[in-house]
Amino acid sequence: MADVEASVRDLVNRDRDCTEEALAQMDLRQRVNLLIGEWKAAGGGDVLPDVRDRVRLRLLKKAADPVRTIAHR
Repeated sequence: MADVEASVRDLVNRDRDCTEEALAQMDLRQRVNLLIGEWKAAGGGDVLPDVRDRVRLRLLKKAADPVRTIAHR
């Protein structure tokens, strides 16, 4: 989904038609919402991670392995 979002953002920034990519992005979001609804209906009650949680985990992962972090620069 991140790839589709980046593609839409790139096309918008270059003032290009992004209709197909935007529709694909909306379709993916709709599927994610459907999957979350099915998960909740099946008894899922955990708090799902949001963007802030993902960024925090990424930062912790980088801090835990400084050699790998330096290698990626």
